[in-house]
Amino acid sequence: MADQIKQFIIRNELRPGDPLPTEAELCDELGASRSSVREAVKVLAALDIVEVRHGHGTYVGKMSMAALVESLAFRGFLSRKSDYNIISELVDVRSTLEQGFADALVASPSSAQSTRLQELAGGMLAKAQRGEEFIEIDRAFHLALMEPLANSLLLQLTGAFWDVHAIVAPGLPTRADNLLLTARLHQNIAERVAVGDATGLREAIAAHYQPIRSTISSEISSPTKD
Repeated sequence: MADQIKQFIIRNELRPGDPLPTEAELCDELGASRSSVREAVKVLAALDIVEVRHGHGTYVGKMSMAALVESLAFRGFLSRKSDYNIISELVDVRSTLEQGFADALVASPSSAQSTRLQELAGGMLAKAQRGEEFIEIDRAFHLALMEPLANSLLLQLTGAFWDVHAIVAPGLPTRADNLLLTARLHQNIAERVAVGDATGLREAIAAHYQPIRSTISSEISSPTKD
């Protein structure tokens, strides 16, 4: 039944935010019972394909990576070793995406973006100097880095990868000197964007991911980890 509702959405060329027929109308349209339609809507709502607004109706959902985040995070909870493997894979994907778009990211840097990146990197440094984690600022930095591309799917993926990272990463050991290094590496990324240096940006992105790569590698190879 869930597939039938998806086909109905496609067949009628409905867009995100468009209303679906009422439950009774869907039953008539699809020749199904109320219980079948109701259950299918619950499944599709869990996948963010539809959105149920209580008291208003059911609508075609907006693009969301919630199901992806949930699946990857669950994999990460299966074992400590799996945690590290998933983070390693996420780092590979994130690094490849950001380096791959380096030319576009420096093609027309705005002063507003440069200022925003510098402010976020400065916020990380301030927290690092106090020995505090800054995962939310880090997430905001990478979203701000990719925002000028005006690619909503890319921004959704960037945010989704960070959401998984935030759920799974607390198992990784953190040292104060690593926090300081990470903050300064973000400052280097911001500087490369500001001066329009694509090659330098790719190098800065690679350097930025190296500390966490080293930590993950050490944890995965440690014989004391399960």
